[in-house]
Amino acid sequence: MTQMSTCLWFAKDAEAAARQYCAAIAGSRIDAVIARPSGVPGKEGEVMMVTFTLAGAPMLAFNAEPPPGFTNAVSLVVSCDDQAELDRVWDALLDGGEAQACGWLKDRFGVAWQVVPEALPRLMTSGTPDQRARTMAALMDMVKIDAAALEAAHATA
Repeated sequence: MTQMSTCLWFAKDAEAAARQYCAAIAGSRIDAVIARPSGVPGKEGEVMMVTFTLAGAPMLAFNAEPPPGFTNAVSLVVSCDDQAELDRVWDALLDGGEAQACGWLKDRFGVAWQVVPEALPRLMTSGTPDQRARTMAALMDMVKIDAAALEAAHATA
């Protein structure tokens, strides 16, 4: 069976990043921390990679020099059931990072995240063109997303 997972390449923060992500997102866990063996580039015994699961999705964090760096061209999306979960995940991932716009943030490791309400795809694909436009206009004015405000914008006649 073919499977997919995401690999994040860090200089030295693979374990710290994986632990922060697992703490932020419910249903997540560290699966293995793998030390660098002798005979490969880098210092023997240091963390080489971490396998972890984020809300059921397999992930890998890898330490190696030089890391290619992260951009917003690739982001991890967390879809939250309610505003309380969105607020908690946003705050946990933002710790030491930088808020951007429309639910995007860069964590302290430089990884781009989108923290969105589960309702966003429904709001962006349902209703009239005017409703979808109001929803998008409301979203464009937000940094952290306010799900109730999006619902209100969509419902406004």
